[in-house]
Amino acid sequence: MDKIVPQLRLRLKANGRIVEVLPDGGERHIEPRKPSARVPAMREAAPAGDDGSDAAYARNIRARTKLTQAEFAARIGVPIETVRNWEQGKRSPRGPARALLKLIDSAPDVAFGVLSKR
Repeated sequence: MDKIVPQLRLRLKANGRIVEVLPDGGERHIEPRKPSARVPAMREAAPAGDDGSDAAYARNIRARTKLTQAEFAARIGVPIETVRNWEQGKRSPRGPARALLKLIDSAPDVAFGVLSKR
C-alpha cells in the first residue's frame, strides 16, 4: 500500500516572508538561511549606476545550486538570456523573479521541487 505523504504548501507574503500553510489554515513562519557575509542582500530597487550587487546576488544563488546558466534558466522557466542579463548586471530581477530567487536562496530543495511539478 502506498504511503500518503502530506504536501508542503508555502506562501510568499507581500512583505517578503515565507510561511508554511498549515492544514488548519494557519501559517508558520519559515526562517530564512542566514546570508553569507560575501553575498549582499538584494535591495528592493537598484538605482541607475548601481555597483552590481543584484548581479552578484543572482550569480551567487545560481552558483550555490551548482547549475550552469542554461540549467538554472530551464529549472526556473526563463530564457537563458534572462539569467545572463541578471548576472551581468544588465537587468535586475523584479517582482515574481525576485521572490523566486529569495525562495531558492532560503529553501532551494522546496523551490525546485515545486517547480519540477509544473
